[in-house]
Amino acid sequence: MTANLDGVDWAIIAELQTDARISVSELARRVNLGSSATAERLRRLESGGVITGYRVVIDPAAVGYPVLAIVRLKYPGSRHDRLHQILAECREILECVRTTGEDCYTLKVVATSMPHLERVVDQLAALGSTTTNVVYSETLPLRGPTRPPVSP
Repeated sequence: MTANLDGVDWAIIAELQTDARISVSELARRVNLGSSATAERLRRLESGGVITGYRVVIDPAAVGYPVLAIVRLKYPGSRHDRLHQILAECREILECVRTTGEDCYTLKVVATSMPHLERVVDQLAALGSTTTNVVYSETLPLRGPTRPPVSP
């Protein structure tokens, strides 16, 4: 089910996607709403599952993980328990999405070196066929959606 969001809700979301640490009073000022009304909208967006959390985004290279790779996994079985175990234990795997097409999963992986990346990929390769692409740079960093266009 899609949430029924108005322009103010989308303005709040846009501001939070830019700076999730913004104070409620500053957020209220930016969206032209009172602080209590803004706080209530925030609570509604959170309880309605639109805003699912707040997090710190770090630069992996700055904390010792200069290698970034995208790994595609073709998983032949129907039981995914072992994959879920690896995902829970291997903190180098930052993201994992289940996809359609030839590959079953696409994973974003960081590593301290190429040999380290090889060890992580070897764990995944034990489950099925992998294809690994090392990332030169991130052209578009993570972002959230904006308000969809209004249909005529």
